[in-house]
Amino acid sequence: MSGPVIVARCHPALVDHLPPPVASATALPDWLRTSPGKVMSDLLGGAELRTLKHCPPFLDALRTGVLLRLACAITATDDGLVWDWPVPVPNDLDIPASPLGLHLPDQLAGTPLKPRPDQPIVKFINHWTLEAPAGFSLLVTHPFGREELPFRTLTGVVDADRFGLGHIHAPALWVDPAWRGTLEVGTPYAQVLAVPRSATRPTVEARAWTEEEAQARAQVLDDLRRTPGGYRKGYRVGPGDPGPEVDDPED
Repeated sequence: MSGPVIVARCHPALVDHLPPPVASATALPDWLRTSPGKVMSDLLGGAELRTLKHCPPFLDALRTGVLLRLACAITATDDGLVWDWPVPVPNDLDIPASPLGLHLPDQLAGTPLKPRPDQPIVKFINHWTLEAPAGFSLLVTHPFGREELPFRTLTGVVDADRFGLGHIHAPALWVDPAWRGTLEVGTPYAQVLAVPRSATRPTVEARAWTEEEAQARAQVLDDLRRTPGGYRKGYRVGPGDPGPEVDDPED
């Protein structure tokens, strides 16, 4: 099954210097590969437990959408954030010459997002324009599961079918001012999901389930109890999967 196509464009002079957006499924975090699939739990007397590597909803979130990635390495030092991006930015259009900008803390006044004085608000500059299909918006947020990153990208929704030749930059709170190290070229700074515009404005119906629904729910719970990986095998249609019968390599 094919999904909506997000068209990424950039200036011809930059196309060979910018890591392009990539499908999230092709750029999973290294820790997912190296982390164990099963652990022994001291709290349960040494019983064996399966880890997040066996949780299809979590894995499917990591694989959903596309990732925007850093155009150059950014290093956090005692003197602040530094980078070297020797790219000849063309001056024939209004194109930012830097891969990183800053927001003022005052812009978050009155919100729980306002950072401490030692926490900068960075803005990752996206030199790609992103166009969504007609009727779709783009949900832009922090890369799912990437809690090791020293920043948290703020979430926004852009009507990118109409704003397809505008730049969607990504503001982020630098949540770990003590972090020292380098974010390498290609590090993801935002995850982008194309969602039908109607899905961004849903209505909610809240009610008690009917007798038939209660019986169907009982069947779902019974399936999960009887079959290891019951959700994955009987109910899941993951990103890019043709159907729930397809085995997941992590199971």
